[in-house]
Amino acid sequence: MTSPHVPIHGNYRGYYTKRPSAHDPRLSLLPDGLFSGKRVLDIGCNEGWVTCEIAQLGVEQVVGVDVDDTLIRAAWRRRRTVWSRQGITEQEMAVKGRQPDLSRLTHVTGQGAPDFNYFPSAFEHMFGPLPIPPRESGTNGHFPHNVIFRTADWLKTRIVEDENGYDVVLALSITKWIHLNEGDDGILCLFRRVFSVLHPGGAFVLEPQEWETYAKAKRLDNRLKENAKQLTLRPDNFRNVLEGIGFTFIQNLGTTGKGGLVSQTSSYVSKTSAVE
Repeated sequence: MTSPHVPIHGNYRGYYTKRPSAHDPRLSLLPDGLFSGKRVLDIGCNEGWVTCEIAQLGVEQVVGVDVDDTLIRAAWRRRRTVWSRQGITEQEMAVKGRQPDLSRLTHVTGQGAPDFNYFPSAFEHMFGPLPIPPRESGTNGHFPHNVIFRTADWLKTRIVEDENGYDVVLALSITKWIHLNEGDDGILCLFRRVFSVLHPGGAFVLEPQEWETYAKAKRLDNRLKENAKQLTLRPDNFRNVLEGIGFTFIQNLGTTGKGGLVSQTSSYVSKTSAVE
């Protein structure tokens, strides 16, 4: 008999369907314009909900990476679902020589941003998702062509997009899982890897999961339980580690936990120099 899926890497299936909104409240804590025109990496993207939301905030490109290929396949489906629901943007209409896609109603909010939920979800269930249109000249920085997903253990494996570096790297809800699987050295490796791919002046958005939450997670697997006994580094010490690597301007951006969400903290740190 096949063993049930055990999310020892925090790779929960249907994680975002349990949340009360398609819009992640953690993003509201971040500085305005953080993603505009930027190259972004979302480590541990799960089923791509946050990644797709970021892709609609004017990024040049956002890459979602996760160790679980099942989640990455779901993330590609999420991209198509989001595309099927949103209205047409002014940017789409402005592309030279492009005519409106008559399979989609033309609707733009007053700010010129797309109405992300213009079509009700029932439409997709009844008629299926809309196809992703071919990439056209001038659409590289537009959703859905500005988001891609990769299956990889990013802590240990470089992906092709790493070569061009990133302006923003996100690590949301993953530090506990890296810590329990890879130990203190794994957390150090994560922070160093992020530093190595960030452009000077880039931002690292980190959600350090509280030490108290490790207790439940380590019960998922005996190996995690044994690894936990060897941990000496605590989330409260992450700031000192980040500063030692070379990050500066570390800020606590606050917490969000309304509507049944677990309280979460995001930190914003900046890289001011390249790795020596």
